[in-house]
Amino acid sequence: MTRFHSLPRFCAPLLFAAALAASSSSALAKDEEPSIPTCDTKIGTMAVAEPENNWWTQYNLESPEALIKVYAAECKCFTLVDRGKGLDAAKKERALASDGEMRVGSNIGKGQMKAADYVLVPDVANKNANSGGKHFGGALGGLVGHGVGAVVGGVSLKSKTADVVLTLTDVRSTEQVAVVKGHAKKTNLGWGAGGGGYFGRFAAAGASSYANTEIGQVVAMAYLDAFQKLVEELKKNAPDAKTANVSQSVTMAKPGTMYEQANNKSKVVRELDAGLTLYPTGEKSGIWWKVSDETGNEGWVPSPLFNMAK
Repeated sequence: MTRFHSLPRFCAPLLFAAALAASSSSALAKDEEPSIPTCDTKIGTMAVAEPENNWWTQYNLESPEALIKVYAAECKCFTLVDRGKGLDAAKKERALASDGEMRVGSNIGKGQMKAADYVLVPDVANKNANSGGKHFGGALGGLVGHGVGAVVGGVSLKSKTADVVLTLTDVRSTEQVAVVKGHAKKTNLGWGAGGGGYFGRFAAAGASSYANTEIGQVVAMAYLDAFQKLVEELKKNAPDAKTANVSQSVTMAKPGTMYEQANNKSKVVRELDAGLTLYPTGEKSGIWWKVSDETGNEGWVPSPLFNMAK
């Protein structure tokens, strides 16, 4: 066995340094980079919206909307639709088409936009909206429920911690499908204090500050923690915004009659005035739809008499 004292005097410190480096390398290898969860099938179509308070500007960060879009795009659980800058640009193109500026066959017009099934709002969790001491966040207590409002801290420069909230809302029913919180602290960044390949993906998405600043990395990890919990929850109990909710309400385009059965020879339930709002139950028979009115009457009405409510 080779002994240190049998080597030249300068070799022992070198061997010790090499051993220390190998030990550190081994320790870092154990700290695996966090991963974005994935789905085999789509849960639905989703838009990501900014929270009402611009808390991120206090830390020189970009909107968390850009950050969450990176997670959502890579997880493949949702089809993303843009309701931000992309939509604004699309509206300009549509305006040009409406003014007749586009070439024939450009195929830009109404009725082409894909509807969002869900809206995801990223925010910070902090029941005390205290801007002194560099603690920022919305007063969420009593708003999101599930005890999330009890989280105190939001984002702290002093302790390098972040507590965040993701709220997923069903567009059609406005039901809060999921509310999850995420947490991270500086010590979670041992595997990538310099940014690493993991944070590199944020720059292209317009969220470079989450890669280039320490507090940005902490916030990014907190949102990833929440996003992982959100996907796990949705996988266990996947919602279906397309079928779980009652169909869009309709209004009578012209006067008509509600019948007990899907034919005009059955018993009359009531007469319907133009402009009256009705609520489809989902049952259909040819052109006949089963509907209910605001007082609970149910019956069948020919669908050509309807306009979709706006």
